[in-house]
Amino acid sequence: WFPDVVDYARHDPKADIGLHLTLNSEWKPYRWGPQAPRDQVKSLLDPAGYLWSDSPFTVEHGQAADVEREIRAQIDQAMRMGLHPTHVDDHQGTIESRQDFYAVLVKVAHEYHLPFRSSRPDLETKGWAAMVSPNDIVLDRFLEPNYHVPPDRWVDSYLRMLDQVVPGLNEMIVHLGYDDPELQAITVVNPGWDAKWRQRDLDLVGNPAFKEALRSRNIIVIGWRELDKLVP
Repeated sequence: WFPDVVDYARHDPKADIGLHLTLNSEWKPYRWGPQAPRDQVKSLLDPAGYLWSDSPFTVEHGQAADVEREIRAQIDQAMRMGLHPTHVDDHQGTIESRQDFYAVLVKVAHEYHLPFRSSRPDLETKGWAAMVSPNDIVLDRFLEPNYHVPPDRWVDSYLRMLDQVVPGLNEMIVHLGYDDPELQAITVVNPGWDAKWRQRDLDLVGNPAFKEALRSRNIIVIGWRELDKLVP
């Protein structure tokens, strides 16, 4: 569906559309390979020629040089098709799981002048704070929900999470999708991350209670395109 995203961006140039740099192909019935030629990123591939199915396999087998080739290929392909991403981030946290992988991300993002997601607490915990520059956009808090919350407590769990927002820059991750036959087929073997869960997230962001909770807590919603303008 990437051509559809490119078309959307062309018709709405103010939209925030980042690039989700991906080194894993985790869905059993719906696999994908690399954008770089397979013979140039062999350490990122499973025996069937797809990207490894889970982050630990990539962390164990991957070589930083191959990671660099692949993320460059993903960015280049997006730009060739007409999308200049507002930012880049990391699928399943794989790139953030090894210091040499993360160093590649910082290097490539700087070269392409792309903001990239990083979290101050995470960088400090890992001892990687010196890897980012003073001009990089760094989150003060990264909020990720507990995906095991029962559906009837879904909205309440997000509302409670808003109480963890700190002064500064916060990111709350949501995964939006429709509970339709296409997404049901893709996610059928992983009920914890399935189409129903993604539909609940989609319903959440349009929920009046959620919007009111943002307003009452004086939380200002801002996008990466706006953030990038603040960087010298």
